[in-house]
Amino acid sequence: MPDSIEIAAAHALIDSSYRHWFGRSFAGDADASDWLYREAPFALLAHGNQDDPEFIYANAAAQRLFEYTWDQIVGLPSRLSAPADQRPARVALLQRVERDGFARDYEGLRVSRSGRRFWIERVTVWQLRDAAGCPAGLAALIPSWRPD
Repeated sequence: MPDSIEIAAAHALIDSSYRHWFGRSFAGDADASDWLYREAPFALLAHGNQDDPEFIYANAAAQRLFEYTWDQIVGLPSRLSAPADQRPARVALLQRVERDGFARDYEGLRVSRSGRRFWIERVTVWQLRDAAGCPAGLAALIPSWRPD
């Protein structure tokens, strides 16, 4: 389980990047970190900008959805969140976000740790930007999902 400093740092990066692209915070004030992690009704994930990006953040809703604990999901290659046959479509989305900065209303098939497949819907994906404005990965807000 992450400590509150780790959660707050991830939230600050995710939210400041969201503000950069959309002109507003998605979560309210900076004190929302604990709520976002523990109680938010939507899944929120982020991965870094490695060659094979790894998750750097997953709130409790995302952990439940994908059936991983914090320690299991942080460091996991994010490509494993999609079934092998869906990875080309996922790569196309990521390339679009890297080019345009964000994408809205994405829908895609995903897979949990146990192999359960489900659709994510109305997803917003945006590029993370560090304090210097350099690309630092991508974040996804998943407001709804349904079984495959």
